[in-house]
Amino acid sequence: MNFETITYELTKGVGILTLNRPETLNSFNSQMHDEVRVAMKDARNNSKVRCLVITGNGRGFCAGQDLSDRAVTASDTAPDLGDSVEKNYNPLIRNIMTMEKPVICAVNGVAAGAGASIALACDIVISARSAKFVQVFCKIGLIPDSGGTFNLPRALGLPRAKGLALLGDKLSAEQALQWGMIWDCVDDELLMDKALTMARYLATQPTKGLASIKTLLNGSFSNPLHHQLELEREMMQTLGQSDDYREGVSAFKEKRLPDFMGQ
Repeated sequence: MNFETITYELTKGVGILTLNRPETLNSFNSQMHDEVRVAMKDARNNSKVRCLVITGNGRGFCAGQDLSDRAVTASDTAPDLGDSVEKNYNPLIRNIMTMEKPVICAVNGVAAGAGASIALACDIVISARSAKFVQVFCKIGLIPDSGGTFNLPRALGLPRAKGLALLGDKLSAEQALQWGMIWDCVDDELLMDKALTMARYLATQPTKGLASIKTLLNGSFSNPLHHQLELEREMMQTLGQSDDYREGVSAFKEKRLPDFMGQ
């Protein structure tokens, strides 16, 4: 499919989804939502995609919603923002967090509003040193959507999450790393090399097992201990019967590199 607001490519088992409206800091309009939806569907269903990288083109990762796409004045009928969230942002966050393969976010520039929330929904976040994270919702009387109120306190703890969400201060990539909100912070020119090297490695790993790790960790804050232990038992039972487990054990015993197929 020919995209206009994103690019999407597959190389060496890695899907690369690039938000491509640099003139608006890659903010979302209706067309971008539609195109991202198509790309995410392929990333989820295409067995050749073993890992997904999400990044942005230009000096911004994503500035969230393009407000000019749904601009309002005092005389306009109030928009139903809940409908927009349910139609566009919630499915995207669910897609990222439930995708049965790793999702890496390469934050190349400012991540604001829903852009910051999308980054936090990814499994591993690597940021350019010049990037910043901004919870801008409070500046226009809104709340952190796109999973922001779920993932931000889990990443930072409640006190820091409240401070960022209520004040709307910019958080530098280096501070985000110190606070444990992201995995790594690298010089700008090294960002994509770092992200793609990691993605290509993950694409060679037992992705069925990685998906189970992701599922269990994402649910661990909400599940009581007895339920989490039961889920661990069920997944160990299932994974113990997988081809990748047999391959991993065989490779270990034979002192060779494993050839995982994600099955």
